[in-house]
Amino acid sequence: SICGEKRCRVVSSRTQGLPDDVAAYVRELILSGEVRPGEFLRLEPIAEAVGVSNTPVREGLLALRAEGFVQLVPRRGFMVEEFTPQDVHDIFWAQAKLAGELAARAAKRITPEGIAQLERILADLEAAYERGVDDEIVELGVAFHRQINLYAESRRLAMILNSVVKHVPNRFYASIEGHVEATRADHPQLLKALRTGNAREARKIAESHLLDSTDHLIEMLRRRGLWSDEQPA
Repeated sequence: SICGEKRCRVVSSRTQGLPDDVAAYVRELILSGEVRPGEFLRLEPIAEAVGVSNTPVREGLLALRAEGFVQLVPRRGFMVEEFTPQDVHDIFWAQAKLAGELAARAAKRITPEGIAQLERILADLEAAYERGVDDEIVELGVAFHRQINLYAESRRLAMILNSVVKHVPNRFYASIEGHVEATRADHPQLLKALRTGNAREARKIAESHLLDSTDHLIEMLRRRGLWSDEQPA
């Protein structure tokens, strides 16, 4: 039974038609433990769940193959690869180092208008915290960091960071125990460093902001059953 009806739930219409949406959908199945290492992924149920034909499903799975989430077994199809706690550490370490460098560069280049824009985003984010709207919290958090990356004026580095970030679905960030509370404290501190042009402090805050979430995410994924077969240490 590979990615059957219970696993391949219907997603919203906005995700229809693109291999990237297929990749995001299957990536979440893997990280949630709904499909396990060694299982084969059938194209048809995925196509039905995302609302696409088999062609973009294959393209999306090929993208996941390049990311190391699946492998293509000759004459058998796409099989889920092992995903370990060390993989999670590596993803967040790479994100932290790239985000830290971009924040440091932004601290040297951001304009007063840029600071004002970040202040508006943080005000909206604080309102979202008060209302407890997870989707809005994630969306505004992404917007905050996206603006910082833009002011770093390092397009290639930001593109590399984006390729790493997509390894973890955005919604997981709001679900990480402690991450929302940490974000609520970290963002104003990062803005202060940017406002004062303190590149060293901006780098430090941006790095720790991501690295401190690693153990929380690993524990969350373990509770979801991703490593239920893991041998005790």
